[in-house]
Amino acid sequence: MTDQICISPIDGAELVRRPTTSDAEIEAALVDAKRARAEWAAVPLKERGARMLAFLDALLGLNQQIVPELAQQMGRPVRFGGEMRGVEERVRWCVDSAEAALADVVPEQKPGFRRFIRREPLGAVLVIAPWNYPFLTAVNSIVPALIAGNAVLLKHAAQTILVGERFQEAMDKAGLPDGLFRNVVLDHDQSAKLIGSGAIDHINFTGSVAGGRAIERAAAGTFASLGLELGGKDPAYVRADADIDFAIENIVDGAFYNSGQCCCGIERVYVHESHYDRFVDGAVELTSNYVLGDPLDDATTLGPMAHKRFAEIVRAQTSEAIAAGAKAHLDPKAFPADQEGTAYLAPQILTNVDHSMRVMMEESFGPVVGIMKVKDDEEALGLMNDSPYGLTASIWTRDIAAAEALGDRIETGTVYMNRCDYLDPALAWTGVKDTGRGASLSEIGFQMLTRPKSFHLREAN
Repeated sequence: MTDQICISPIDGAELVRRPTTSDAEIEAALVDAKRARAEWAAVPLKERGARMLAFLDALLGLNQQIVPELAQQMGRPVRFGGEMRGVEERVRWCVDSAEAALADVVPEQKPGFRRFIRREPLGAVLVIAPWNYPFLTAVNSIVPALIAGNAVLLKHAAQTILVGERFQEAMDKAGLPDGLFRNVVLDHDQSAKLIGSGAIDHINFTGSVAGGRAIERAAAGTFASLGLELGGKDPAYVRADADIDFAIENIVDGAFYNSGQCCCGIERVYVHESHYDRFVDGAVELTSNYVLGDPLDDATTLGPMAHKRFAEIVRAQTSEAIAAGAKAHLDPKAFPADQEGTAYLAPQILTNVDHSMRVMMEESFGPVVGIMKVKDDEEALGLMNDSPYGLTASIWTRDIAAAEALGDRIETGTVYMNRCDYLDPALAWTGVKDTGRGASLSEIGFQMLTRPKSFHLREAN
Protein backbone atom coordinates (compact mmCIF):
# COMPACT_ATOMS: atom_id res chain seq x y z
CA MET A 1 0.00 0.00 0.00
CA THR A 2 1.26 3.43 -0.91
CA ASP A 3 0.35 6.91 0.33
CA GLN A 4 -1.85 8.92 -2.01
CA ILE A 5 -0.25 12.25 -2.85
CA CYS A 6 -1.54 15.41 -4.50
CA ILE A 7 1.14 17.44 -6.28
CA SER A 8 -0.16 20.96 -6.76
CA PRO A 9 0.00 22.17 -10.37
CA ILE A 10 0.60 25.69 -9.11
CA ASP A 11 4.20 25.08 -8.08
CA GLY A 12 4.83 21.34 -8.49
CA ALA A 13 5.15 20.87 -4.73
CA GLU A 14 3.45 18.25 -2.58
CA LEU A 15 0.17 19.71 -1.34
CA VAL A 16 -1.33 16.87 0.67
CA ARG A 17 -0.55 13.24 1.48
CA ARG A 18 -2.92 10.66 2.90
CA PRO A 19 -2.24 7.05 3.96
CA THR A 20 -4.33 4.43 2.23
CA THR A 21 -7.21 2.89 4.11
CA SER A 22 -6.07 -0.40 5.65
CA ASP A 23 -7.56 -3.75 4.62
CA ALA A 24 -9.03 -4.09 8.11
CA GLU A 25 -10.68 -0.68 7.81
CA ILE A 26 -12.12 -1.59 4.42
CA GLU A 27 -13.58 -4.80 5.84
CA ALA A 28 -15.09 -2.84 8.72
CA ALA A 29 -16.50 -0.27 6.29
CA LEU A 30 -18.25 -3.02 4.33
CA VAL A 31 -19.75 -4.48 7.52
CA ASP A 32 -20.90 -1.02 8.61
CA ALA A 33 -22.37 -0.34 5.18
CA LYS A 34 -24.46 -3.51 5.27
CA ARG A 35 -25.82 -2.66 8.71
CA ALA A 36 -26.49 0.96 7.73
CA ARG A 37 -28.39 -0.12 4.60
CA ALA A 38 -30.84 -2.06 6.74
CA GLU A 39 -31.43 1.03 8.89
CA TRP A 40 -31.68 3.28 5.83
CA ALA A 41 -34.28 0.98 4.23
CA ALA A 42 -36.72 1.91 7.00
CA VAL A 43 -36.31 5.63 6.27
CA PRO A 44 -39.13 6.92 4.01
CA LEU A 45 -38.12 8.15 0.57
CA LYS A 46 -39.16 11.72 1.36
CA GLU A 47 -36.92 11.74 4.43
CA ARG A 48 -33.99 10.35 2.42
CA GLY A 49 -34.39 13.29 0.08
CA ALA A 50 -34.44 15.68 3.02
CA ARG A 51 -31.16 14.22 4.27
CA MET A 52 -29.64 14.84 0.84
CA LEU A 53 -30.77 18.45 1.00
CA ALA A 54 -29.10 18.69 4.41
CA PHE A 55 -25.94 17.29 2.82
CA LEU A 56 -26.24 19.92 0.09
CA ASP A 57 -26.60 22.73 2.63
CA ALA A 58 -23.52 21.48 4.48
CA LEU A 59 -21.50 21.28 1.26
CA LEU A 60 -22.58 24.76 0.17
CA GLY A 61 -21.45 26.00 3.55
CA LEU A 62 -17.95 24.68 2.84
CA ASN A 63 -17.58 26.37 -0.55
CA GLN A 64 -15.43 29.23 0.67
CA GLN A 65 -12.90 26.59 1.71
CA ILE A 66 -13.50 24.35 -1.30
CA VAL A 67 -12.83 26.92 -4.06
CA PRO A 68 -9.18 27.65 -3.17
CA GLU A 69 -8.63 23.96 -2.40
CA LEU A 70 -9.70 23.11 -5.94
CA ALA A 71 -7.36 25.73 -7.36
CA GLN A 72 -4.49 24.27 -5.35
CA GLN A 73 -5.31 20.66 -6.23
CA MET A 74 -6.22 20.81 -9.92
CA GLY A 75 -5.68 24.37 -11.12
CA ARG A 76 -9.13 25.83 -11.79
CA PRO A 77 -9.08 29.62 -11.25
CA VAL A 78 -10.86 30.83 -8.11
CA ARG A 79 -12.66 33.51 -10.11
CA PHE A 80 -15.06 30.84 -11.43
CA GLY A 81 -16.32 30.00 -7.96
CA GLY A 82 -16.10 26.22 -7.96
CA GLU A 83 -18.81 23.71 -8.82
CA MET A 84 -21.57 24.30 -6.30
CA ARG A 85 -24.09 25.83 -8.70
CA GLY A 86 -24.09 22.64 -10.76
CA VAL A 87 -24.00 20.45 -7.66
CA GLU A 88 -27.05 22.21 -6.26
CA GLU A 89 -28.96 21.87 -9.54
CA ARG A 90 -28.28 18.14 -9.70
CA VAL A 91 -28.98 17.37 -6.05
CA ARG A 92 -32.27 19.25 -6.08
CA TRP A 93 -33.31 17.56 -9.30
CA CYS A 94 -32.57 14.13 -7.85
CA VAL A 95 -34.56 14.88 -4.72
CA ASP A 96 -37.51 16.31 -6.64
CA SER A 97 -37.54 13.46 -9.17
CA ALA A 98 -36.94 10.47 -6.91
CA GLU A 99 -40.57 9.63 -6.18
CA ALA A 100 -41.48 9.36 -9.86
CA ALA A 101 -38.22 7.65 -10.81
CA LEU A 102 -38.53 5.00 -8.11
CA ALA A 103 -42.30 4.50 -8.25
CA ASP A 104 -43.73 1.03 -8.77
CA VAL A 105 -44.34 0.10 -12.40
CA VAL A 106 -47.91 -1.15 -12.62
CA PRO A 107 -49.03 -3.01 -15.78
CA GLU A 108 -52.65 -3.38 -16.82
CA GLN A 109 -54.32 -5.27 -14.00
CA LYS A 110 -55.95 -8.68 -14.25
CA PRO A 111 -58.99 -9.60 -12.14
CA GLY A 112 -57.92 -11.56 -9.09
CA PHE A 113 -54.28 -10.43 -9.23
CA ARG A 114 -52.13 -7.57 -8.04
CA ARG A 115 -49.05 -7.11 -10.21
CA PHE A 116 -46.29 -4.54 -10.07
CA ILE A 117 -42.53 -4.03 -10.40
CA ARG A 118 -40.66 -2.41 -7.55
CA ARG A 119 -37.21 -0.80 -7.75
CA GLU A 120 -34.88 -2.14 -5.04
CA PRO A 121 -31.42 -0.77 -4.20
CA LEU A 122 -28.46 -2.73 -5.52
CA GLY A 123 -26.64 -2.72 -2.18
CA ALA A 124 -23.08 -1.40 -1.95
CA VAL A 125 -22.04 1.16 -4.58
CA LEU A 126 -18.39 2.09 -5.16
CA VAL A 127 -17.86 5.49 -6.79
CA ILE A 128 -14.40 6.06 -8.28
CA ALA A 129 -14.32 9.76 -9.03
CA PRO A 130 -12.01 11.85 -11.25
CA TRP A 131 -10.15 15.06 -10.57
CA ASN A 132 -11.39 17.33 -13.36
CA TYR A 133 -14.88 18.07 -11.96
CA PRO A 134 -14.42 16.30 -8.66
CA PHE A 135 -17.70 17.32 -7.02
CA LEU A 136 -19.99 17.30 -10.04
CA THR A 137 -18.94 13.91 -11.38
CA ALA A 138 -19.17 12.27 -7.96
CA VAL A 139 -22.53 13.73 -7.01
CA ASN A 140 -24.07 12.32 -10.23
CA SER A 141 -24.09 8.83 -8.74
CA ILE A 142 -23.64 9.36 -4.99
CA VAL A 143 -26.86 11.25 -4.38
CA PRO A 144 -29.25 9.08 -6.46
CA ALA A 145 -27.56 5.96 -5.06
CA LEU A 146 -28.26 7.06 -1.50
CA ILE A 147 -31.80 8.23 -2.23
CA ALA A 148 -32.51 4.85 -3.84
CA GLY A 149 -31.42 3.07 -0.63
CA ASN A 150 -27.83 2.03 -1.36
CA ALA A 151 -24.71 2.44 0.74
CA VAL A 152 -21.84 4.30 -0.95
CA LEU A 153 -18.07 4.06 -0.76
CA LEU A 154 -16.26 6.95 -2.43
CA LYS A 155 -12.72 6.55 -3.72
CA HIS A 156 -11.57 9.91 -5.04
CA ALA A 157 -8.64 10.65 -7.33
CA ALA A 158 -5.36 11.34 -5.55
CA GLN A 159 -5.12 14.67 -7.38
CA THR A 160 -8.28 15.88 -5.62
CA ILE A 161 -8.07 13.80 -2.46
CA LEU A 162 -9.44 16.57 -0.25
CA VAL A 163 -12.74 16.41 -2.15
CA GLY A 164 -13.51 13.02 -0.63
CA GLU A 165 -12.97 14.51 2.81
CA ARG A 166 -15.34 17.38 2.07
CA PHE A 167 -18.00 14.88 0.92
CA GLN A 168 -17.54 12.95 4.18
CA GLU A 169 -17.74 16.13 6.25
CA ALA A 170 -20.99 17.19 4.58
CA MET A 171 -22.52 13.71 4.75
CA ASP A 172 -21.70 13.49 8.46
CA LYS A 173 -23.59 16.74 9.03
CA ALA A 174 -26.60 15.40 7.13
CA GLY A 175 -27.40 12.80 9.79
CA LEU A 176 -27.10 9.63 7.72
CA PRO A 177 -26.86 6.25 9.46
CA ASP A 178 -23.27 5.69 10.53
CA GLY A 179 -21.40 3.88 7.77
CA LEU A 180 -23.92 4.50 4.99
CA PHE A 181 -21.44 6.78 3.23
CA ARG A 182 -17.70 6.29 3.59
CA ASN A 183 -14.78 8.07 1.95
CA VAL A 184 -11.89 5.64 1.45
CA VAL A 185 -8.31 6.22 0.26
CA LEU A 186 -7.21 3.39 -2.01
CA ASP A 187 -4.35 2.67 -4.38
CA HIS A 188 -4.93 0.80 -7.65
CA ASP A 189 -4.24 -2.64 -6.22
CA GLN A 190 -6.63 -2.09 -3.32
CA SER A 191 -9.32 -0.82 -5.67
CA ALA A 192 -8.99 -3.91 -7.86
CA LYS A 193 -9.11 -6.18 -4.80
CA LEU A 194 -12.23 -4.48 -3.47
CA ILE A 195 -13.98 -4.61 -6.86
CA GLY A 196 -13.14 -8.30 -7.23
CA SER A 197 -14.18 -9.21 -3.70
CA GLY A 198 -17.85 -9.68 -4.53
CA ALA A 199 -18.80 -7.23 -1.76
CA ILE A 200 -19.53 -4.41 -4.23
CA ASP A 201 -22.76 -4.50 -6.22
CA HIS A 202 -22.19 -1.55 -8.56
CA ILE A 203 -19.11 0.40 -9.61
CA ASN A 204 -19.34 3.87 -11.12
CA PHE A 205 -16.09 5.06 -12.70
CA THR A 206 -15.19 8.22 -14.57
CA GLY A 207 -11.73 8.19 -16.12
CA SER A 208 -9.61 6.79 -18.91
CA VAL A 209 -10.44 3.98 -21.31
CA ALA A 210 -7.53 2.00 -19.87
CA GLY A 211 -8.93 2.52 -16.39
CA GLY A 212 -12.36 1.32 -17.50
CA ARG A 213 -10.88 -1.84 -18.96
CA ALA A 214 -8.98 -2.48 -15.73
CA ILE A 215 -12.22 -2.17 -13.77
CA GLU A 216 -13.99 -4.58 -16.12
CA ARG A 217 -11.21 -7.10 -15.58
CA ALA A 218 -11.32 -6.66 -11.80
CA ALA A 219 -15.10 -7.09 -11.72
CA ALA A 220 -15.14 -10.17 -13.97
CA GLY A 221 -17.17 -12.96 -12.43
CA THR A 222 -18.63 -10.85 -9.61
CA PHE A 223 -21.72 -9.88 -11.65
CA ALA A 224 -21.46 -6.35 -10.29
CA SER A 225 -22.98 -3.79 -12.63
CA LEU A 226 -20.80 -1.04 -14.09
CA GLY A 227 -21.26 2.58 -15.03
CA LEU A 228 -18.28 3.73 -17.09
CA GLU A 229 -17.69 7.22 -18.45
CA LEU A 230 -14.35 7.06 -20.24
CA GLY A 231 -12.59 9.00 -23.00
CA GLY A 232 -14.01 11.67 -25.27
CA LYS A 233 -13.17 13.74 -28.33
CA ASP A 234 -16.29 15.84 -28.59
CA PRO A 235 -16.98 17.62 -31.89
CA ALA A 236 -18.79 20.83 -32.75
CA TYR A 237 -20.29 21.47 -36.18
CA VAL A 238 -21.03 25.04 -37.31
CA ARG A 239 -23.62 24.90 -40.11
CA ALA A 240 -24.11 27.47 -42.83
CA ASP A 241 -27.16 28.91 -41.04
CA ALA A 242 -25.45 29.31 -37.66
CA ASP A 243 -25.35 32.52 -35.64
CA ILE A 244 -21.63 32.75 -36.12
CA ASP A 245 -20.80 35.24 -33.36
CA PHE A 246 -22.79 33.21 -30.84
CA ALA A 247 -21.08 30.03 -32.03
CA ILE A 248 -17.59 31.53 -31.69
CA GLU A 249 -18.20 32.76 -28.15
CA ASN A 250 -19.65 29.50 -26.87
CA ILE A 251 -17.39 27.06 -28.69
CA VAL A 252 -14.26 28.89 -27.49
CA ASP A 253 -15.56 28.71 -23.94
CA GLY A 254 -16.45 25.04 -24.45
CA ALA A 255 -12.93 24.32 -25.66
CA PHE A 256 -10.86 26.23 -23.10
CA TYR A 257 -12.86 26.43 -19.88
CA ASN A 258 -11.10 24.53 -17.08
CA SER A 259 -8.01 24.49 -19.33
CA GLY A 260 -9.85 22.10 -21.65
CA GLN A 261 -10.07 19.49 -18.89
CA CYS A 262 -13.77 18.83 -19.37
CA CYS A 263 -15.30 15.45 -20.14
CA CYS A 264 -17.62 17.10 -22.66
CA GLY A 265 -15.33 19.94 -23.68
CA ILE A 266 -14.99 20.76 -27.39
CA GLU A 267 -11.84 19.15 -28.84
CA ARG A 268 -12.48 19.43 -32.58
CA VAL A 269 -14.53 21.85 -34.69
CA TYR A 270 -15.95 21.48 -38.21
CA VAL A 271 -17.05 24.74 -39.81
CA HIS A 272 -19.04 25.24 -42.98
CA GLU A 273 -16.86 26.79 -45.66
CA SER A 274 -19.03 29.94 -45.80
CA HIS A 275 -18.12 30.75 -42.18
CA TYR A 276 -14.68 29.19 -41.90
CA ASP A 277 -12.40 32.26 -42.17
CA ARG A 278 -14.61 34.39 -39.95
CA PHE A 279 -14.89 31.63 -37.37
CA VAL A 280 -11.14 31.06 -37.19
CA ASP A 281 -10.38 34.76 -36.93
CA GLY A 282 -13.00 35.28 -34.23
CA ALA A 283 -11.92 32.25 -32.24
CA VAL A 284 -8.28 33.30 -32.32
CA GLU A 285 -9.12 36.85 -31.27
CA LEU A 286 -11.27 35.68 -28.36
CA THR A 287 -8.80 33.04 -27.18
CA SER A 288 -5.93 35.52 -27.22
CA ASN A 289 -7.65 37.36 -24.37
CA TYR A 290 -7.23 34.52 -21.88
CA VAL A 291 -4.93 35.22 -18.94
CA LEU A 292 -2.78 32.19 -18.07
CA GLY A 293 -1.48 32.23 -14.53
CA ASP A 294 -1.81 31.37 -10.86
CA PRO A 295 -5.37 30.09 -10.28
CA LEU A 296 -5.43 31.76 -6.85
CA ASP A 297 -5.19 35.15 -8.62
CA ASP A 298 -8.59 36.65 -9.45
CA ALA A 299 -7.19 38.01 -12.73
CA THR A 300 -6.42 34.50 -14.04
CA THR A 301 -8.90 33.07 -16.53
CA LEU A 302 -6.84 30.01 -17.54
CA GLY A 303 -5.10 28.04 -14.84
CA PRO A 304 -2.46 25.32 -15.13
CA MET A 305 -3.42 21.82 -16.13
CA ALA A 306 -3.85 19.46 -13.19
CA HIS A 307 -0.40 17.92 -13.60
CA LYS A 308 2.63 18.59 -15.77
CA ARG A 309 2.36 15.13 -17.36
CA PHE A 310 -1.04 16.11 -18.76
CA ALA A 311 0.46 19.26 -20.25
CA GLU A 312 3.23 17.17 -21.79
CA ILE A 313 0.65 15.04 -23.62
CA VAL A 314 -0.98 18.12 -25.13
CA ARG A 315 2.39 19.67 -26.04
CA ALA A 316 3.37 16.44 -27.82
CA GLN A 317 0.11 16.24 -29.78
CA THR A 318 0.39 19.88 -30.79
CA SER A 319 4.06 19.63 -31.84
CA GLU A 320 3.37 16.51 -33.91
CA ALA A 321 0.49 18.23 -35.69
CA ILE A 322 2.57 21.30 -36.48
CA ALA A 323 5.38 19.10 -37.80
CA ALA A 324 2.82 17.39 -40.04
CA GLY A 325 1.62 20.70 -41.52
CA ALA A 326 -0.87 22.15 -39.03
CA LYS A 327 -0.88 25.90 -38.49
CA ALA A 328 -0.72 27.24 -34.92
CA HIS A 329 -2.58 30.54 -34.56
CA LEU A 330 -1.46 31.59 -31.06
CA ASP A 331 2.07 32.40 -29.97
CA PRO A 332 2.81 30.75 -26.60
CA LYS A 333 5.17 33.63 -25.87
CA ALA A 334 2.09 35.85 -25.56
CA PHE A 335 1.30 33.82 -22.42
CA PRO A 336 4.44 34.26 -20.27
CA ALA A 337 3.35 31.68 -17.68
CA ASP A 338 3.64 28.92 -20.33
CA GLN A 339 6.83 27.09 -19.42
CA GLU A 340 8.12 23.70 -20.55
CA GLY A 341 8.31 21.25 -17.70
CA THR A 342 5.38 22.82 -15.84
CA ALA A 343 1.62 22.37 -15.85
CA TYR A 344 1.15 25.87 -17.31
CA LEU A 345 0.15 25.60 -20.97
CA ALA A 346 -1.04 28.35 -23.30
CA PRO A 347 -4.24 27.82 -25.30
CA GLN A 348 -3.80 26.85 -28.92
CA ILE A 349 -5.95 26.82 -32.06
CA LEU A 350 -4.81 24.68 -34.98
CA THR A 351 -5.91 24.71 -38.61
CA ASN A 352 -4.68 22.69 -41.60
CA VAL A 353 -5.41 19.64 -39.44
CA ASP A 354 -6.82 16.29 -40.50
CA HIS A 355 -7.71 12.94 -38.99
CA SER A 356 -4.26 11.48 -39.51
CA MET A 357 -3.13 13.64 -36.56
CA ARG A 358 -3.39 12.50 -32.95
CA VAL A 359 -4.66 15.93 -31.93
CA MET A 360 -7.83 15.25 -33.96
CA MET A 361 -8.29 11.58 -33.02
CA GLU A 362 -6.97 10.98 -29.51
CA GLU A 363 -8.27 12.63 -26.39
CA SER A 364 -6.26 15.77 -25.60
CA PHE A 365 -8.06 16.91 -22.45
CA GLY A 366 -6.25 20.20 -22.57
CA PRO A 367 -6.33 23.72 -24.04
CA VAL A 368 -5.97 22.86 -27.72
CA VAL A 369 -8.57 22.61 -30.46
CA GLY A 370 -8.34 21.79 -34.16
CA ILE A 371 -10.61 23.41 -36.75
CA MET A 372 -11.47 21.94 -40.17
CA LYS A 373 -13.44 23.35 -43.11
CA VAL A 374 -16.40 21.30 -44.43
CA LYS A 375 -18.65 21.77 -47.44
CA ASP A 376 -21.92 20.32 -46.13
CA ASP A 377 -23.72 18.26 -43.50
CA GLU A 378 -22.62 14.93 -44.94
CA GLU A 379 -18.93 15.77 -44.76
CA ALA A 380 -19.34 17.07 -41.21
CA LEU A 381 -21.30 13.98 -40.18
CA GLY A 382 -18.61 11.65 -41.51
CA LEU A 383 -15.89 13.50 -39.63
CA MET A 384 -17.84 13.70 -36.39
CA ASN A 385 -18.42 9.94 -36.47
CA ASP A 386 -14.80 9.20 -37.38
CA SER A 387 -13.79 8.73 -33.76
CA PRO A 388 -13.42 5.88 -31.26
CA TYR A 389 -15.37 8.01 -28.77
CA GLY A 390 -18.90 9.29 -28.42
CA LEU A 391 -19.90 11.38 -25.39
CA THR A 392 -21.41 14.59 -26.81
CA ALA A 393 -21.64 16.44 -30.11
CA SER A 394 -22.90 19.97 -30.68
CA ILE A 395 -24.59 21.41 -33.77
CA TRP A 396 -24.71 25.15 -34.26
CA THR A 397 -27.69 26.06 -36.41
CA ARG A 398 -31.01 27.92 -36.53
CA ASP A 399 -32.80 24.82 -37.86
CA ILE A 400 -33.99 22.57 -35.03
CA ALA A 401 -35.35 19.96 -37.45
CA ALA A 402 -31.99 19.72 -39.17
CA ALA A 403 -30.23 19.40 -35.81
CA GLU A 404 -32.55 16.58 -34.77
CA ALA A 405 -32.13 14.77 -38.10
CA LEU A 406 -28.35 15.05 -37.89
CA GLY A 407 -28.44 14.05 -34.25
CA ASP A 408 -30.17 10.80 -35.14
CA ARG A 409 -27.12 9.89 -37.24
CA ILE A 410 -24.34 11.07 -34.92
CA GLU A 411 -22.73 8.32 -32.85
CA THR A 412 -22.87 10.01 -29.48
CA GLY A 413 -24.49 9.93 -26.07
CA THR A 414 -25.80 13.51 -26.12
CA VAL A 415 -26.68 15.82 -29.00
CA TYR A 416 -26.58 19.55 -28.30
CA MET A 417 -27.91 22.37 -30.43
CA ASN A 418 -26.42 25.82 -29.85
CA ARG A 419 -24.77 24.83 -26.57
CA CYS A 420 -22.07 22.53 -25.27
CA ASP A 421 -20.19 21.48 -22.15
CA TYR A 422 -23.25 21.20 -19.90
CA LEU A 423 -25.14 18.41 -18.16
CA ASP A 424 -28.93 18.64 -17.83
CA PRO A 425 -29.81 16.47 -14.81
CA ALA A 426 -33.14 15.53 -16.40
CA LEU A 427 -31.31 13.88 -19.32
CA ALA A 428 -29.28 10.68 -19.24
CA TRP A 429 -25.52 11.19 -19.18
CA THR A 430 -24.15 8.36 -21.27
CA GLY A 431 -21.75 7.51 -24.08
CA VAL A 432 -21.12 5.10 -26.92
CA LYS A 433 -18.09 3.28 -28.33
CA ASP A 434 -14.97 3.67 -26.16
CA THR A 435 -16.62 6.39 -24.11
CA GLY A 436 -18.20 3.68 -22.02
CA ARG A 437 -21.44 2.08 -20.88
CA GLY A 438 -24.28 2.79 -18.50
CA ALA A 439 -25.85 6.12 -17.61
CA SER A 440 -26.14 8.58 -14.78
CA LEU A 441 -28.64 11.38 -14.07
CA SER A 442 -32.28 11.38 -15.29
CA GLU A 443 -34.75 8.69 -14.27
CA ILE A 444 -32.52 6.24 -16.15
CA GLY A 445 -29.72 7.06 -13.73
CA PHE A 446 -31.91 5.88 -10.85
CA GLN A 447 -32.60 2.67 -12.77
CA MET A 448 -28.87 2.01 -13.07
CA LEU A 449 -28.64 2.05 -9.26
CA THR A 450 -31.60 -0.24 -8.57
CA ARG A 451 -32.84 -3.67 -9.63
CA PRO A 452 -36.37 -4.61 -10.65
CA LYS A 453 -38.33 -6.91 -8.34
CA SER A 454 -41.64 -8.24 -9.63
CA PHE A 455 -44.67 -8.91 -7.42
CA HIS A 456 -47.27 -11.32 -8.79
CA LEU A 457 -49.95 -11.60 -6.09
CA ARG A 458 -52.96 -13.85 -6.60
CA GLU A 459 -56.04 -13.49 -4.46
CA ALA A 460 -57.29 -16.58 -2.65
CA ASN A 461 -60.74 -17.79 -3.63
